[in-house]
Amino acid sequence: MALLDRLFRRRPTDDHAEVRPLWFATVAAARDPLWYRELGVADTVEGRFDMITLVLALVLLRLEREPDQAERSVRLTELFVEDIDAQLRQSGVGDLVVGKHVGKLMATLGGRLGALREAVPVGEEAVAPVLERNVSLLDGAASQPLAEALLKLHAVWATRPFGALLAGELRP
Repeated sequence: MALLDRLFRRRPTDDHAEVRPLWFATVAAARDPLWYRELGVADTVEGRFDMITLVLALVLLRLEREPDQAERSVRLTELFVEDIDAQLRQSGVGDLVVGKHVGKLMATLGGRLGALREAVPVGEEAVAPVLERNVSLLDGAASQPLAEALLKLHAVWATRPFGALLAGELRP
C-alpha cells in the first residue's frame, strides 16, 4: 500500500518556479567578470557575496516599483536564502550554526537594500560611500566607477518591461 501511496500522491509544487529564471539571471549578473576585472571588486567569497547582494538589492528595488509584487520579492529572497544555506553547508558549516549564519547574511542583504533604497535616487555621490562601506574592494580601487556601473544597470532595469525582467532578461 505504501508503494501505491508514493506513486499516486501529489507532488509538491515549486513555489519558486516563476522567479527562478530571475534568480539565475541575478546570480549570473553578479558573477560578470566586469565587476572583478575592471571595477575593483575582490574576486573572493566575500566579494562575490557582496556582488550578489548588490545585484539582488537592485532587482528587489525594481520589483518594488511594480504593483502587487511583494509575493515575488519574497519568493526571490527565499531562493537567495536557499542558495546561502546550501553554500554554507557545502563549505562545511555545521547544521547547528547554519541558521545563525543565514540570519546574519540576510541582515546584510536587508541593510544593503535599505542603504541603496535611499542612495540610488540621489546618484553616484550617495551610492559610492554605500559601496565603500559594503563591498570588498581591491586595495586602491575606487568605489565611484562601481557606483556608476551599478546605477547604469539600475537605469536599464528601470525601463525593462516587467515580464522580461521576470523571465530573467537582465543583460543590458
